[in-house]
Amino acid sequence: MFDYLIVGAGFAGSVLAERLATRSNKKVLVIDKRNHIGGNAYDHYNEDGILIHKYGPHIFHTNSKDVFDYLGNFTDWRPYEHRVLASVDGQFVPMPINLDTINLLYGLKLNSFELDQFFESVAEDVPVIKTSEDVVVSKVGRELYNKFFKNYTNKQWGLDPSQLDKSVTSRVPTRTNRDDRYFTDTFQAMPLHGYTRMFEKMLDHPNIKVMLNTDYHEIMDFIPFKEMIFTGPVDEYFDFQFGKLPYRSLEFKHETLSKEKHLVAPVVNYPNEHAYTRITEFKALTGQEHSKTAIVYEYPQAEGDPYYPVPQPENAELYNKYKKLAEETPNVHFVGRLATYKYYNMDQVVAQALTLYKRLTEKEEAAKPARPAISGSTALVDKLVSRAPKA
Repeated sequence: MFDYLIVGAGFAGSVLAERLATRSNKKVLVIDKRNHIGGNAYDHYNEDGILIHKYGPHIFHTNSKDVFDYLGNFTDWRPYEHRVLASVDGQFVPMPINLDTINLLYGLKLNSFELDQFFESVAEDVPVIKTSEDVVVSKVGRELYNKFFKNYTNKQWGLDPSQLDKSVTSRVPTRTNRDDRYFTDTFQAMPLHGYTRMFEKMLDHPNIKVMLNTDYHEIMDFIPFKEMIFTGPVDEYFDFQFGKLPYRSLEFKHETLSKEKHLVAPVVNYPNEHAYTRITEFKALTGQEHSKTAIVYEYPQAEGDPYYPVPQPENAELYNKYKKLAEETPNVHFVGRLATYKYYNMDQVVAQALTLYKRLTEKEEAAKPARPAISGSTALVDKLVSRAPKA
């Protein structure tokens, strides 16, 4: 009998498996229908010996010291600050838009104060910010919106930004300084030996069993367990009874090139030309030295593995129906991007999993019968032990 069946071996499932096994001494079975652990963060060495991310670039960044330190138990970190260039008007310019972006694009020599004035002069007055289009045009105006966001968003989501919730483009800041980092989080790094090695260490415990190439439907009636942690699509768990939640998917085209370096930046975005949205060069992320280089093109598509929940009001309303069912389902806990229909970053999924673990342990403690009062010196010893620092 397993204490927990965990469906999905990505961040959410692996973090919970590790905590339950090592801290709560629970017997855990982790299953995944793919042939590997690590979820979408899975990386591996290709046939040329280059470490690549199978499902596109995964850049770790967080403001949470707790999350960073927790994952640091399973990996050493390679400091890495991500930088992206966008191909616009025949030039490669920094993305997110910053002081250099505008000066390069328009042949200007503005300073930060003048750039503020520039943005103010081109920004549109939008009384209520509702959509992704509203977010951008209210900050940088229509022309920059058309150059950087409109077509890229159309490719990525299959929808015009005016049809998408404001959260999509709100993720991309606009800067008036020369900071060309894609993220500004306190902690930015890559697992020194890759994500898969980190997951292997996380799941390396005698209380944890892992089954790959396994659909949970196939084993539910044969393997006994007390509780389930589900990290897959929430609508799939409930047999799509309210309809299918929309997702965007991606097709990845990997290539190895006989040269040491190919791109002018680790990632280059193509907002306006080509069917793909971006190209990534993996050696720039991993720091690996190799005579060849590996790149990947990303082609957004409607069908395929679910990657991005589509942020529209009607989809949020549909998800809330499934959320209500999830909350009413005993002994099943839904966690992660797919199970909660949220566009979470990796660190947010880890934090969500750690929070669920805390809730599970608090629930278990609350269910234990109260200990009878103990008198005399034994009670004093117990009191001192309870105050002692934990290892």
